[in-house]
Amino acid sequence: MRIAIVGAGTMGRAILGGLLEGRAAGDAAPQVTVVTRRPEHADEIAQRFGVPAGADLRAGVRGADTVLLCVKPKNVLGLAAQLAGALDPGACVASIAAGVRLADLAAVLPAGQPLVRVMPNTPCLVGAGMTAVSAGPTARPEQVAAVRDVFATLGRATVLDEEYMDAVTGLSGSGPAFVYVIIEALSEGGVMTGLPRDAATELAAQTVMGAARMVLDTTRHPAALKDAVTTPAGCTISALLKLEDGKLRSVLARAVEEAARSAAALRPPAPGDEAP
Repeated sequence: MRIAIVGAGTMGRAILGGLLEGRAAGDAAPQVTVVTRRPEHADEIAQRFGVPAGADLRAGVRGADTVLLCVKPKNVLGLAAQLAGALDPGACVASIAAGVRLADLAAVLPAGQPLVRVMPNTPCLVGAGMTAVSAGPTARPEQVAAVRDVFATLGRATVLDEEYMDAVTGLSGSGPAFVYVIIEALSEGGVMTGLPRDAATELAAQTVMGAARMVLDTTRHPAALKDAVTTPAGCTISALLKLEDGKLRSVLARAVEEAARSAAALRPPAPGDEAP
């Protein structure tokens, strides 16, 4: 498979790194090309990662089976419009831009171009990401699976209908920020009870990571795992009641709801109307 990564920012480089790690591990090795706006960035990427890189958008995507658009939402439609005539008719175009819908992309790309919408999150940068992939009506199942497999190199990836993407943005897209607040609060509690700050932060972060692994690896409901920690008349149930008093459960659920509502309100500018 030939993949063109358009955009060499944080996420574009994370995807490139994940693909190259898979190649080093002996997985099927796609041919990867990177397109970036600045020639000096292209030179740096070529030297660092050992892949072809350049600043010519149309030349960079020509012949690619999959084109990953890893640019900011305000720029993605204008950039996609420039691809007309350079893409192979059957090439799959996948966008990671929040708020940019498949219909938005279809309006500026050739009719019938296979399209996929992707919502990754920042833990992809450390190989622990969660990515949702939505297929456009003209994307073939094998193309959707190929895009999912690319993001699976950065953690976990799942395929969902596009109607869920705003909810995905609110939960797994914004969710890391909510968890960082929780880790910070747990760490502060540890400091309050006498722990050194570095130790408290490590204990809190590893505890959150371990609890998440328990949910994923055991597939048990979080409530069942919570009950396993909670002994009668113990310290955990006493503390859980304090959390219930503070309505933590409701506050977190409402935060996801608010983030999803904000995601639904995002609309990209039309080509030519992008902010400078």
